[in-house]
Amino acid sequence: MIAPPRMPVYFHAPERPPPHRPIRVDPDTTASRLVLRTVFADVRRTLPAGVLTVAHQIGEALVPVVMGLAIDRAVATGDWSATLRWIVVLAAVFAMLSIGYRFGSRIGYLGMNTVQHRLRTQVTDRILDPRGFRCRQPPGALLSIATADVQRLAMTVALGLYPVGELAAIIFCGAVLVAISWPLGILVLLGAPAMLWCLDKAGGSLRSRSETEQRTAADAAGTAADLVTGLRVVKGIHAEAEAGRRHRAASGRALAAVIGARRSEGAYVAAMEAVAALFVVVIGVFAGLQAVDGSLTVGQLITVVGLTQVVMAPLQAMGTNVGKVWVAGTASAARVLTVLQAPFARDGGTRDLPDDDAVPVRITGPLGADGRPVDLEFPAAGVTAVLCDAETTAAATTLLARTVPPTGTATVGSAGVDLYDLSESAALASVRVAPHDGALLEGTVAENVALGGASDRVAPALVAAACDDVVEALPHGLQTQVGEAGRLLSGGQRQRVALARALASTARTLVLVNPTSAVDSVTESVIADRLGASRPGLATVVFTSSPTLIAAADTVLAVNADGRVEVVRSTGTPDRGATSDSEVLG
Repeated sequence: MIAPPRMPVYFHAPERPPPHRPIRVDPDTTASRLVLRTVFADVRRTLPAGVLTVAHQIGEALVPVVMGLAIDRAVATGDWSATLRWIVVLAAVFAMLSIGYRFGSRIGYLGMNTVQHRLRTQVTDRILDPRGFRCRQPPGALLSIATADVQRLAMTVALGLYPVGELAAIIFCGAVLVAISWPLGILVLLGAPAMLWCLDKAGGSLRSRSETEQRTAADAAGTAADLVTGLRVVKGIHAEAEAGRRHRAASGRALAAVIGARRSEGAYVAAMEAVAALFVVVIGVFAGLQAVDGSLTVGQLITVVGLTQVVMAPLQAMGTNVGKVWVAGTASAARVLTVLQAPFARDGGTRDLPDDDAVPVRITGPLGADGRPVDLEFPAAGVTAVLCDAETTAAATTLLARTVPPTGTATVGSAGVDLYDLSESAALASVRVAPHDGALLEGTVAENVALGGASDRVAPALVAAACDDVVEALPHGLQTQVGEAGRLLSGGQRQRVALARALASTARTLVLVNPTSAVDSVTESVIADRLGASRPGLATVVFTSSPTLIAAADTVLAVNADGRVEVVRSTGTPDRGATSDSEVLG
């Protein structure tokens, strides 16, 4: 046995930021309710940002008002001192609207990103919840929801900022126009609700197309993700052409949906702008007629014309900021709810096991493709090799991992406590399943292995997984970056690092599935020799068909076609020359 190398403390978990209160989602939450809760999810920032936005819009509307007053009270009378005073007032108005815009937008953007982070964390926590989903969702669809849909939903925070300021500007302009000429004021105050009514009626087609676009885009993303995940299998069966055809078809559907949604959006925005422009023209013509017959002064006419130009922007923006953002946010909220309201695959347990309770782990019930009954018990210590078909392996490991509703029963401890009744921490302390395709996380080799357990187990785990030569071969040793999902390492290196991460676990029973399928025979022999000593006093169960791992096991169990379990070997010392192992494999 090679002595474990001396290693410095190389990984410290970053200090966890204070948790954000999640946005409330219950079974009765609708997409519209979720949008409204999102809009007001960070009032501490959005409230001052909304006030500053209102100040900006009011400042924009004050400019023509101040200019009209300056013309009537200073320029028309030739009073230069009054002119200078009005110039100072105008400068103060510009300072107010500039500060309101800059700081309001900045604080609002910060609030929007804060809410987006909260939503993304909330969705990600649900996706990664070990209780899983009762209905399987493609990884690509989940990725699309956690990124694009969360971003669209978080953008609805703007509904509490810009439309409020725009509405304030419309009301202010209407009030000023009422003071100047009540017919003009009534026209504005009645025209704004009419605009909103037209907006709601025109948004139906866009809402439908937006939902279709997001659903088909997620399907295309799911197809692409599944294709990349199974690329080796696709190449192995020479199905590249069929896989490409399916991906092109899904991408074509997504493209058609996007084009349709954009066309509907363009028509929608164009209609709103046309209505707003027509509305402003009517106001301008009406004000011009009053100026001709002497009902308005020169300053008032300039104020009316200026307010007409000012009010055009918020009226047009109301169609974009309220309609477009609300429609897209509601469609995304519906997709986010498919994750946050999804039923769990299993209930969460609450029981604990005594710290000194010796495992064994026992599986009983129907397993395999035909649901044959199996009664499989693993010893409380040592290495146990299990020989069975792929269907039984998958059923047993998913049952032990608690990722699906139980079809059989898995019990742990001397009292035979149901594994599904245990709390998450107690279950992981009792049984931990390391998947065959254990993907690495982005970071260094050292950081990935340290995720498996206590720091004092990292060095022995690296040696047991034959990672000592891997570390020597890598350019920066333990500090070498593995890349996303470990793609900067070879398949064999990646599998050995994942195995070291699993062996660093302090779980009483560690379950491995074909842990040496990507390494050469010499490395596999080294791993087999070191596996037993890597977890003294603990149980390691290996589902494998490797003669090398079987020969090194302390106990060998074989599950026959009828579900009967045969103890091929049970000894405290591995029998590396046993002939029964090869007979079972044969």
